[in-house]
Amino acid sequence: MEMERHWSTLFLFVLLLIQKQGMFHLVEADDGFVRTQGVQFVLNGSPFYANGFNAYWLMYFAADPSLRTKVTSVFQEARDYGLTIARAWAFGDGGDQPLQYSPGSYNEQMFQGLDFAISEANRHGIKLVLSLVNNYDQYGGKKQYVNWARNQGQSISSDDEFFSNSVVKDYYKNHIKTVLMRRNSVSGVAYKDDPTIMAWELINEPRCNSDLSGKSIQAWITDMASYLKSVDGNHLLEVGLEGFYGQTSADKQQYNPNFQVGTDFIANNQIAGVDFATVHSYPDQWLPGSSCETQNSFLNNWLNIHIQDAQNILNKPVLFAEFGKSAKTSPYDQRDELFDKIYSAIYSSASSGGAAAGGLFWQLLTEGMDSYRDGYEVIFSENPSTASIVSQQSQKLNRIRKMYARLRNVEKLTQERGD
Repeated sequence: MEMERHWSTLFLFVLLLIQKQGMFHLVEADDGFVRTQGVQFVLNGSPFYANGFNAYWLMYFAADPSLRTKVTSVFQEARDYGLTIARAWAFGDGGDQPLQYSPGSYNEQMFQGLDFAISEANRHGIKLVLSLVNNYDQYGGKKQYVNWARNQGQSISSDDEFFSNSVVKDYYKNHIKTVLMRRNSVSGVAYKDDPTIMAWELINEPRCNSDLSGKSIQAWITDMASYLKSVDGNHLLEVGLEGFYGQTSADKQQYNPNFQVGTDFIANNQIAGVDFATVHSYPDQWLPGSSCETQNSFLNNWLNIHIQDAQNILNKPVLFAEFGKSAKTSPYDQRDELFDKIYSAIYSSASSGGAAAGGLFWQLLTEGMDSYRDGYEVIFSENPSTASIVSQQSQKLNRIRKMYARLRNVEKLTQERGD
């Protein structure tokens, strides 16, 4: 009975909110693409809330026919727990089993793996956020791009020149175009036309420690966002930011961990073409050696300030695109507590029409993937308490979505009757 009263109250609140804010004047396209309207994601005319997961490995497993069943299994398990979005890599630069052997030279087998992963996501009703390059050395990243340019005679002193060297930038733009123009060998649909893909991510966790002013990354995002949107006007775009505050909001740097990386949560997300903000949350990594209480206090502030800023300054949705706590250093109940805190902040915002639109934990594995364990992995069959928390969040966000859809139908019916 208490739960029924809660949802009845929420239903009335949402109805009043809609009447006050005119929230049903939404994009009416029913083409399956996720779009934004103010601080909300919109799918087929209704608000879209994303409970999801990271599975960076999807393309690599799918490129090996003997491992493809893992891709299918993880999507099936995700769907069973109500998850609707996954984030994965659409890059692999040089090294073993690359997607891109060298600038402009691509591995068709790996591309077919990405094709399969996208088609399986579609089959299981899961949207994808696909990242286009790594800040770090794993799977090539900006270091590989810089080395390619050096091999062509470019005089480059730092990997951070990834963000400024014209040859490197042209290599990366070519990668953007190649991926976006790719025609899926399974579905026959070009990636840029495929609504299974929710959004592109410019770079996983950009950092430019040689320019803490933020100007280098700001200029790079401006350039790349404009270029990507010129190729693909269908999809949303986000940067891949962790959420650190920069010099344009010096008063908020108190909420950062005790380091700077040359990004700026406010300025970077205000760039034209950037459709929504992202935040990562790793108190155990960012505050090493600190107490659980200190980490929890940091996390509460971190969540609240970013939701407020997305709502009041950016006027864009915010996705908590990575979060977790390592089981190598903390018991599972502490990880469950972190999930609870993040999910509660998202739900509190979403249920009041706010900017928090979802969260994607790091990372979902299925059984038999031991070499991919990093301490942060969630395997539903092994972690029933975490699995239950994830499932409950899916159900809660889905109820909000259904309420909006129901109320939208009421308003449409009222308009048709001319009331």
